[in-house]
Amino acid sequence: MSLASTHRFIAAEHLSDRAEMLAAVRAFFAKRRVLEVDCCALLRAPSLDANVDAIEAAVSDTETGYLHTSPEFTMKKLLSEGLGDIYYLGHVFRKGELGRLHNPEFCMIEWYRKEVSFESFIEETCSLMKLFLGELPIRHLSYREALKTYAGIDLSEAGMPAAKRLGISISSDTTSWSHDDWLHLILSHVVEPKLGNGELTVLFDYPPSQAALSSIVEKEGLPVAERFEIYHRGIELSNGYHELTDAKEQRRRFEEENISRQSAEKEPYPIDEELLTALERGLPDCCGVSIGFDRLMLLRNNLQSIHEIIPLSWKGT
Repeated sequence: MSLASTHRFIAAEHLSDRAEMLAAVRAFFAKRRVLEVDCCALLRAPSLDANVDAIEAAVSDTETGYLHTSPEFTMKKLLSEGLGDIYYLGHVFRKGELGRLHNPEFCMIEWYRKEVSFESFIEETCSLMKLFLGELPIRHLSYREALKTYAGIDLSEAGMPAAKRLGISISSDTTSWSHDDWLHLILSHVVEPKLGNGELTVLFDYPPSQAALSSIVEKEGLPVAERFEIYHRGIELSNGYHELTDAKEQRRRFEEENISRQSAEKEPYPIDEELLTALERGLPDCCGVSIGFDRLMLLRNNLQSIHEIIPLSWKGT
């Protein structure tokens, strides 16, 4: 079987544009004196997320490693050692992700800024996106506001009755679903497709149950996670946090993620003790964000699938 029959080759003009944008990203950070770090892709402990699966790698007959799903843990360890503002531009890997907007291997931009405000960090993230998408208006919308605006419900109302009322078809067994599962369903099926039409929509102030690795603060008497995602044309482009620095709280969240993985009949992952030690040593106050480079390229070139912009993507012709 020839290589051409098993891989999708991208158009020459897209390959050239991809090279130009990789250079543009590096110039963006060089201008701001943010240091590029080249993180190892092979880890002993992967990022721990109930919804993200790592690809295992046999390091030897007795050792198993994991290809990184994000450089986040490595970068936080570097920050705890005293490194300043840093960014990563390179490939990451995720098991079982293949579709119009997903490939098991994809290009990620991730960076961390020390001692900056959450608001100014979001502004910088939007500035980078405009390199690809041009000048666009920016709309800020809280998670709660987005549910009310596009689904007509409050956070507390997410569940089977609301999903049925919104016309969402549910074929799986939902008896073990959590409140967050219903929120994810309604957000992905009803809210997200309507975000970022003719603009960049910044979704912020997530429920504390979806804090992931972000800090939790109180606003108007309610706890919210200092987390944001940015959308354009209904596509999620980024996931950012005002980073959690509490090692004990981070361990608790890791343990909860493993419980969730086991409930979903997934393998629990080893906890990255080096990361927790780094947090104990002192992670500086910082914000971080990851962005899908290939999704930005898809939108920039008005394409339908990221397989049209990734050279030799996993998906065949």
